[in-house]
Amino acid sequence: MTALAAPAAQQLIDGKLVAASDGTSYPILNPATGAAIGTAPDGTAADVEAAIAAARRAFDESDWSTDRELRLRCLRQLHAALLEHADDFRALTTAEVGMPSFMMGAAGFDVPVDGLKWVADLLADYEFSADLGEAAPMGIATRRRVLREPVGVVAAITPWNVPTQINLAKVGPALAAGCTVVLKPAPDTPWVACELGRLVAEHTDIPAGVLNIVTPSSNEVAAVLASDPRIDMVSFTGSTATGRAIMAAAAPTLKKVFLELGGKSAAIVLDDADIAAAAGATAFAACIHAGQGCALTTRLVVPRERYEEAVAVAAATMESIGAKDPADPGAICGPVISRAQRDRIAAYFEIARAEGATFATGGAVIDQDGWWVQPTVIAGLDNSSRLAQEEIFGPVLVVIAHDGDDDAVRIANDSPYGLSGSVDSASLERARAVAARIRTGTIAVNGGVWFSPDAPFGGYKQSGLGREMGVAGFEEYLEMKTLAEPAERGV
Repeated sequence: MTALAAPAAQQLIDGKLVAASDGTSYPILNPATGAAIGTAPDGTAADVEAAIAAARRAFDESDWSTDRELRLRCLRQLHAALLEHADDFRALTTAEVGMPSFMMGAAGFDVPVDGLKWVADLLADYEFSADLGEAAPMGIATRRRVLREPVGVVAAITPWNVPTQINLAKVGPALAAGCTVVLKPAPDTPWVACELGRLVAEHTDIPAGVLNIVTPSSNEVAAVLASDPRIDMVSFTGSTATGRAIMAAAAPTLKKVFLELGGKSAAIVLDDADIAAAAGATAFAACIHAGQGCALTTRLVVPRERYEEAVAVAAATMESIGAKDPADPGAICGPVISRAQRDRIAAYFEIARAEGATFATGGAVIDQDGWWVQPTVIAGLDNSSRLAQEEIFGPVLVVIAHDGDDDAVRIANDSPYGLSGSVDSASLERARAVAARIRTGTIAVNGGVWFSPDAPFGGYKQSGLGREMGVAGFEEYLEMKTLAEPAERGV
């Protein structure tokens, strides 16, 4: 790995790459080995304060929010820098996140970097003003316009599972809209965020204070981002429990909140579908990045009369995938992010046993260096079980029997979440009809792929508020102002 993967990461505060104000740091651990591979600044309350102040000043006192051409140039510079350092960034992500290298061609790197270009192209042509024409409300001849303006200072709080994708999905649209940003990555994965900051500082004309990146290891230190009145919006991706806490902290100042939260998505297989193909594809998806994806389909809902076949195919698929070194080009399922996450998954295995589940394959952690879990297929439970209701965030698939289309819809919707899902049927019309009844933000029909920079992503129910990516994701970072003035010939 070249100089991009420096052993000591740095924060970006007010245009400067800096250590923590008190000089403290914490280790960055490789999930595949458990060994330290570098350090990150343990950002202090003073660092967070400095970042907020810099972002506020840059928004209020610079022309960043009004200079579209400057923003466009800076975003294109950042896109070019990411492409120039792509190989190093990919290797860094695999080392820090434990993400299989094959994912770098998708959500790990290439798709989010393409997404940054898509946002820049959107900015180039976006209409920030719309003319409503003339009217005479209350008898007064008036011309009205609707203006789109940046929200202001955004606190972007991101998780550890696909950090570059989510960092860019927040930072890109926010900067394009004219906002300034304080980015706070997860303590498990500060490195890729800090390297993003380094590229910004060394390869772009983004002014000081427009993008700040702080890396406190303590969530208590970072909590001020949700409550500080100088922050106009919080954009958060993570657990539903933390999302609730952020909403509560943001409530006193009534700041805008975007939340992309948990999921327990259902893959519905109808009785005319290719059961083996659908079960195999769902098991494969549940293994990707060790199941650490909020939108992965982790409930396989299959016809009762084909249940045993579906379980057997899913188990065989997972056994063939196994858990491998994420640097191996053939790896699909690598380690989980941390000891705590491994132990959390192990606790769910015990819950499954207590609920009377059968493990068709897996059901244990792997005793080796790093944090590894066996890809696991769980059978014998219904949708009321904790394993079917709660987000596990590991390579764990629960297979549930249904008794027809209506029952499959009932099972899919019997969840506090509504983030994603899929439907498979030999009849496209039938699959569409079922998909239309699923209360979820994204859904794949017969293998379609919804994940793309131009497609909005987000959830119903406790899976969140708002949308990320697409035009809708860009407009999350805009306020709407209606401007009225006398019509030219009206007075």
